[in-house]
Amino acid sequence: MMEVFWTGMGSLLAKDRRATSKTSIWMFFIYGATAFMTPLISALQPFNWILRGLTYAITIFLIEYTAGITMKAVKMCPWDYSGTRFNIHGVIRLDYAPVWMAVGLIKEFVYLNYFI
Repeated sequence: MMEVFWTGMGSLLAKDRRATSKTSIWMFFIYGATAFMTPLISALQPFNWILRGLTYAITIFLIEYTAGITMKAVKMCPWDYSGTRFNIHGVIRLDYAPVWMAVGLIKEFVYLNYFI
């Protein structure tokens, strides 16, 4: 759902009033891998939100990088950031760190308030 929202907002900002979204079925599994962050959420509770957010961003970057490099090796990676600044091997964008921090903190909020 997050991927569809993100790509739809991107197309809306690019003047596509239909807010057309595009994604890959593989993204379901990649975003699903963030479920492994659940034990991390509990362990990080004593720390301030900035440290927790940075840890979530790094964790998401590791998941995205691992998935991207693996999928790129077999020519099935659905994204390519090679043409952007701050990319690493075309599979992660360091300028997305604030987005991943926010995603992690939102995931934390939902988990702590609705699943515990």
